[in-house]
Amino acid sequence: MVRRPFMATFKDYLENNSPLILHGALGTEMEALGYDISGKLWSAKYLLEKPEIIQEIHETYIAAGADLITTSSYQATLPGLVEAGLTEKAAEQIIALTVRLAKAARDKVWVVLDETEKAKRPYPLISGDVGPYAAYLANGSEYSGDYGQITIEELKDFHRPRIQILLDQGVDLLALETIPNRLEAQALIELLAEEFPEAEAYISFTVQEPGTISDGTSLDEIAKLVSQSNQILAVGINCSSPLLYNQALAILKNAGKVLITYPNSGEVYDGNSQTWKTKDKDALTLVEHSKDWHAHFGVKILGGCCRTRPNDIKALYQEFRT
Repeated sequence: MVRRPFMATFKDYLENNSPLILHGALGTEMEALGYDISGKLWSAKYLLEKPEIIQEIHETYIAAGADLITTSSYQATLPGLVEAGLTEKAAEQIIALTVRLAKAARDKVWVVLDETEKAKRPYPLISGDVGPYAAYLANGSEYSGDYGQITIEELKDFHRPRIQILLDQGVDLLALETIPNRLEAQALIELLAEEFPEAEAYISFTVQEPGTISDGTSLDEIAKLVSQSNQILAVGINCSSPLLYNQALAILKNAGKVLITYPNSGEVYDGNSQTWKTKDKDALTLVEHSKDWHAHFGVKILGGCCRTRPNDIKALYQEFRT
């Protein structure tokens, strides 16, 4: 087993390694390799059918230069897996497996890097992916934030077991990502403070219109909410059009946290039809956008979300690390 060269926390990394490069899209890469990710479990079904392909994709992103390795637990929830036919115990084991796959990928890649390469980058951290309630619903509500009638306690109950498993398996931080709903953000922040006070995390939201997250809550309100948490060390936007980021970042910086960006490729997702529309031919590349956000807003965590590939992460690495 490869041992990390030193013990460090996410906070240490943010203070000493700027910027950090984030793991890229999983589902996009699986599709590119010919895997069918349709269905409610999405890419998580391959945790059941072919987990080795998920580890291989992690390895590809680490080799490309990723510093934060996101577990494949976005769509892997206890209720979702149980509905797919697993027992609760088996579902818990699948969520735990997502951490083991990420760690195994890190060990395999890191051990073969030469010392010159290792000197350019920090030892990768494992971030436990806590996707939104919307991912379980699998109805496109990542892009609307419409959860119907649900209480904050129900949202805590939904998120609690996966967070517990990820932390028990030794993730370095939590990635609370693609959050479209203010109540869900509040639930997660309160849950960390009440039950997981040692956990460090970042939180990222989806935006569809300037100035608000997907459910219509103002980004000013989101910045105030996030600013109250000592455990949320970074805040930003993911899984959204890069054209919406400048205004969002200008507001979110008021939270007093590190900023994180990992946009979609520029193609636009239609949540109703669940299809992608081609991006504008004049759209900037991920690297061009990321350079601007780093320069103008001091963004410290940079990556790509849907429709981005390992070469996009490699391009970020080449821009910011070499």
